[in-house]
Amino acid sequence: MTVHVLDVADLGQDGLTEVLRLAALPAEAFTGQLAGRGVALVFEKPSSRTRNSSELAVATMGGHPVSIRDDEVGIDRRETAEDVARTLASYHAVVCARVRHHETLERMATAIDGSGLAVPVVNLLSDRAHPCQALADLVTLDQCLGAETFGDRVVAYVGDANNVWRSLAVAAALVGLPTRVASPAGYGPSDEDIAAIAALGGVLEVTDDPAVAVRGADAVYTDVWTSMGQEDEAEARRQAFAGYSVDARLVSLASPDAVVLHCLPAHRGEEISAEVVDGPRSVVWRQAANRMTSMRGLLSWLVRPEGTRGPDGTVGS
Repeated sequence: MTVHVLDVADLGQDGLTEVLRLAALPAEAFTGQLAGRGVALVFEKPSSRTRNSSELAVATMGGHPVSIRDDEVGIDRRETAEDVARTLASYHAVVCARVRHHETLERMATAIDGSGLAVPVVNLLSDRAHPCQALADLVTLDQCLGAETFGDRVVAYVGDANNVWRSLAVAAALVGLPTRVASPAGYGPSDEDIAAIAALGGVLEVTDDPAVAVRGADAVYTDVWTSMGQEDEAEARRQAFAGYSVDARLVSLASPDAVVLHCLPAHRGEEISAEVVDGPRSVVWRQAANRMTSMRGLLSWLVRPEGTRGPDGTVGS
């Protein structure tokens, strides 16, 4: 059965572990894995890190990335999401898409399954989830903290409990990494989010106090207060998130060896101070670089022949 990765949970615990193992391998381990094959990269929303990391991941695996802009495909304007998906699946080994609405990805995956083509769909970002970012986050946290210590660590997320937070929390739950989240009223996790993390066995603490979330944490994470498509809410969000900036004072409450993460782009002076994002505790550029290594791991896991997988879902190097 084709595995579509619309969120991290779609990988399952074993799949996630395997993707992270593959992501740690050197580039030469992936040589030729996509030789003679294409990967579609559809962008309804603008992209910098996602496009660059995905294109280069495909290229280093010997494949041909085809990036497609919104005005070129016009999902549900020029052509339905279903027809776009079926067309691209006729050419490509993997169909990846960065979309406005998560439902679009679900429709694409269903259409491809219905066509009988064994082509996975990968979420490059939706309003609900950002699984590729979460993979890079875990790779970075492994490098900085050591995955073997995750059970004794804490990641504090300060800000909007958005798509980035949601995928991070799901990924952390799958690897046994406790998390905390601090958000102002109306911007925190939903009851459904909390239940989903609990169902995965995750340890999650929810608060409206950034100091409570950050105190003693091993990693501090934040994201923009206003995401793409929320521009008309910008002023209201700036007011609501006043006091939620990850600055030197807040970071001083974390563990002495704590690292700071941000999925970028960063708005210095809003959700994070320049002193912190450009400071010695910041690992945001390593995190950005890991977008490519984690994408290689994910693509490798998706395109390996089923016969090369072990009984636990793992594949060789």
